[in-house]
Amino acid sequence: MNQLAEKKCGPCDEGAESLKGNKLAEMLKELGHDWKLNEEKHLEKTFKFKDFSEALIFTNHVGAVAESIGHHPDIYLTWGVVRINIFTHKVNGLTENDFILAAKIERMIQDEAGKRLKLPAND
Repeated sequence: MNQLAEKKCGPCDEGAESLKGNKLAEMLKELGHDWKLNEEKHLEKTFKFKDFSEALIFTNHVGAVAESIGHHPDIYLTWGVVRINIFTHKVNGLTENDFILAAKIERMIQDEAGKRLKLPAND
């Protein structure tokens, strides 16, 4: 995951190929931490919190990470739950950029600021 989190998102051209099969499985394995594939087109993970306030803090931090790299997830926020759905719209599937964003979210959770903000720890 650390190698993915250190990478930068690159431009994605219209009509580019999405990741499939073994390459997709390798990227998911490198990412780890309960991320799931949805029909090989979306990368998803659900985070649970003690209340709405903590979920909102987490959502805002995910938004800041996404904005900093120019790659934006779909975020579902409700009381105590945040679901992140990542995919590349231009290819209607997954690219390395999606895994980079997920790795950066995981790194955010693990860093000291994340601990102070009571973000969920990965088991």
